[in-house]
Amino acid sequence: MEILVIKDLAKNFYLHNPGLEIKSCQNINLSLEKGQFVGIVGLSGAGKSTILKCINRSYLPMQGEIIYDSEAFGEINLATATEREILYLRRYEIGYVSQFLNVMPRTTAKEHVMSALLDMGVTAAEADDDAKEMLSYFRLPENLWDLYPATFSGGERLRLNLAHAMVKRPRLLMLDEPTASLDHKTKILVKDMLKKLKDKDTSMLGIFHDLEFMEGVCDKVFNISEGAFYGES
Repeated sequence: MEILVIKDLAKNFYLHNPGLEIKSCQNINLSLEKGQFVGIVGLSGAGKSTILKCINRSYLPMQGEIIYDSEAFGEINLATATEREILYLRRYEIGYVSQFLNVMPRTTAKEHVMSALLDMGVTAAEADDDAKEMLSYFRLPENLWDLYPATFSGGERLRLNLAHAMVKRPRLLMLDEPTASLDHKTKILVKDMLKKLKDKDTSMLGIFHDLEFMEGVCDKVFNISEGAFYGES
């Protein structure tokens, strides 16, 4: 059963000063089954990240539909959903892992991970326990938990991003280069966590340049440059 269907998605960007229009993703058609992992590959600048940001509604699509089968609203077009609906889905159902860390000012690493659960109504005690467990899993040293992430290295920030997104075990999880600055041992931890989430029916879309890493995780691979799936199982 499909949890996400993208139909004829397109997104352009406008540079007003030079008067240029930059075409990003065009005529994207793909679907994601419940509990499935679809990897997205393609040339740099082809619009891989743009697809995920349109689903997350960080970008507003220029055309097309993004039909998501939500628990709260049933089938909903994320391209035209209200801001209130999008905020609700981000809080309770949809997770997004970026290469870049976005943390509220004066929020510690542990508080950042806890916030994902507190927003869902989890008790403070349970959120604290789950945050510690996830931070430990991703090998973020305990002496960093009560520090502000602005001082963290790139790899530490990415591990914090992963902990924040995965601690709530979302129904739909998007990953934009989630292993870009991680060492091999941490990449294995990410891979194992993705498998655990799949076992609990989390549906995922992920962008990876490390094709070897994707083996054994992805059910299908979508090549955006060719507009087609390959390696289907």
